[in-house]
Amino acid sequence: MNNLTHTTDETFAEDVLRAEGPVIVDFWASWCGPCLQFAPILEEVANEHRDKIKVVKLDVDANPDTARAYGVVSIPTINVYQNGELAKSIVGSRPKKKFVAEIEEFLA
Repeated sequence: MNNLTHTTDETFAEDVLRAEGPVIVDFWASWCGPCLQFAPILEEVANEHRDKIKVVKLDVDANPDTARAYGVVSIPTINVYQNGELAKSIVGSRPKKKFVAEIEEFLA
């Protein structure tokens, strides 16, 4: 089962802000090379930690309002939300080991 879902401007509040536990949001676009490079890493993390975190993707081209609301100017931007609040923001692609280390506090 894939633990990775997609959200939109319309469903963001329900999918992310009202979710139980930490939620990782990948702000991405289909034309973004680093986004496409990072996608399989994010998918692995989502599946390996499915009991601890929820992972959602938001296409910034199709959903500009949410990206604008959170000041996303570079992609990929990976935001971690906890209890409806932005808890951490990571900009740019990175190796899996480094990414997991950066979100470790949310996997505890």
